[in-house]
Amino acid sequence: MNDETRSPGRRNKFLVVVDETPECKSAIHFACRRAWHVGGGVILLYVIEPPDFQHWMGVEQVMREEAREAAEELLQSLADDIRRDTNIVPEFVIRDGYKKDELLALIEEDPDIRILVLAASPDSGGPGPLVKSLVGEMSGTFAVPITVIPGNLSDKQLDAVT
Repeated sequence: MNDETRSPGRRNKFLVVVDETPECKSAIHFACRRAWHVGGGVILLYVIEPPDFQHWMGVEQVMREEAREAAEELLQSLADDIRRDTNIVPEFVIRDGYKKDELLALIEEDPDIRILVLAASPDSGGPGPLVKSLVGEMSGTFAVPITVIPGNLSDKQLDAVT
């Protein structure tokens, strides 16, 4: 694969919703390997959800700023790993709101997003609320294909299917 296929402005982007769950890394690994194989790009979306209760305005603002800084640090760390493993420079998107709403809005805004990659939780409580919602309720009307990765696969197992 030549460097031209990995340049900014590329088409066919793989979108991954980033959070602090262990299975999130599986989704990122899979998306990056697929993007590398097809000369595509990767977008990492981090959504800062509103707090369960409203604080005083100043406290809420500080909490939002701290959440944004933590999101930027996490995304930068993930980007360093991605560049080291695949030479892909991922795009970052940080939004305030609810994951499902912000995910749908981003897909509508960016026509280069071709596939959403999610990882299902290996826990007995089910695949996770986002996977359950998108794959169950909306799967027939969703704007792009959804790839759901089992969250308990090793990197080696994921490499075997990319």
